[in-house]
Amino acid sequence: MDSNIKKEIVNAWETYSDGEIQEVQALGERYKEFISLCKTERECVDEFVKRAEENGFKNLQSIIENNISLKPGDKVYANNKGKGLIMFILGTEDMEKGMRILGSHIDSPRLDIKQNPLYEDADLALMETHYYGGVKKYQWVTIPLAIHGVIAKKDGSTVKIVIGEEDNDPVIGVSDLLIHLSQDQLGKKGDKVVEGEDLNILVGSIPVKDKDVKEKVKYNILKLLNEKYGVVEEDFTSAELEIVPAGKARDYGLDRSMIMAYGHDDRICAYTSFEALLDIEAPKKTLVSIFVDKEEIGSVGATGMQSKFFENVVAEIMDRRNCYNELKLRRCLANSKMLSSDVSAAFDPNYPSVMEKKNAAFFGRGIVFNKYTGARGKSGCNDANAEYMADIRRIMDKHNIIWQTAELGKVDQGGGGTIAYILAEYGMEVIDCGVALHNMHAPWEVASKADIYETTKGYHAFLIEE
Repeated sequence: MDSNIKKEIVNAWETYSDGEIQEVQALGERYKEFISLCKTERECVDEFVKRAEENGFKNLQSIIENNISLKPGDKVYANNKGKGLIMFILGTEDMEKGMRILGSHIDSPRLDIKQNPLYEDADLALMETHYYGGVKKYQWVTIPLAIHGVIAKKDGSTVKIVIGEEDNDPVIGVSDLLIHLSQDQLGKKGDKVVEGEDLNILVGSIPVKDKDVKEKVKYNILKLLNEKYGVVEEDFTSAELEIVPAGKARDYGLDRSMIMAYGHDDRICAYTSFEALLDIEAPKKTLVSIFVDKEEIGSVGATGMQSKFFENVVAEIMDRRNCYNELKLRRCLANSKMLSSDVSAAFDPNYPSVMEKKNAAFFGRGIVFNKYTGARGKSGCNDANAEYMADIRRIMDKHNIIWQTAELGKVDQGGGGTIAYILAEYGMEVIDCGVALHNMHAPWEVASKADIYETTKGYHAFLIEE
């Protein structure tokens, strides 16, 4: 019997030399630093732009304003309102023959502060929130939370806020009902144990000593914010303040083989996409990494993948290369190949009933390819064609990447989606692939360092393959 007749199941850790294990751990440390620092889409863009510029990438807007032409080998980025980013390395081949694209999202499930959030009740100051993306609401109570975001003022200035990350910072949180009085609560379904309108953040309890002030604790919080940031209550109307888990990413497991962090979905694929692109020089194909906002709520809005920003930027790039017309733009998009860089669900022995083992992802078995996602009857998915899947197999095996395939749980259990179907509308080849997670969409998610390493290598192999 041919030894290659059956796909071998490989645990990546068993294949690594001592030197490779050091590389795995070093990448893990770089990623932990990034994911601990960048807990919002704005923070991700700021950090990526800083690192990109340090590595020779130029701002497309400046290139357009100064009427500068682009040539093969040039490195360019386009910033979408500080909440999305696209990076290009221009290839020697005509763009109408297609690009190689990695597409990830940099928003994550969280709690958003409402526009009129601050109130006082029972001598306590609280802020109302609106949860963002798919969350189990009960997971967000009794854990330390931090505030990240911006407040835009009427004078045109913007104030950046991060409270709860430094060791001497205060943290905030959502209270829960004590077990002694929880008889009714514990009889509810999981999605009703904590209601959305009850995810109110406790932010203070000290009143100001002023008999003329009616809501003394609320006033004291406003006074503190005004003294530190120069903001007033009305400024909440034009704020984007996100409530996220407080604290840094940590090694997970006694063997330090995993990483626990907030926002693995999908910043783990964004970071690996960024690293994979960064050091490539003089490619044949034009290479692209997309980092978009709003995926967790349907990829809508001006900074989501459904906007025309990506298409418009490609047109601008082609114009700067003196090769733009509408037909060539359409050919460029249709002839491109893309990895929709998003996470998958890893098999969890605590919850085996929702997975079909032969078609599940496992920690330590490398980058995961999801030929389709969607729900039940593949509803809402991009189902990659067989020929593209075969080409992906060829690339991964050629570059000795450890990889696996999976679907997102048993057919009737639920499902999920990515940005893949949006790019596929151009006619390009697209498949979902990324890192498998435990605790997906929970405040703290878990990933394997080996899978992060193989995913970075896999993305790089895809980009350089001609």
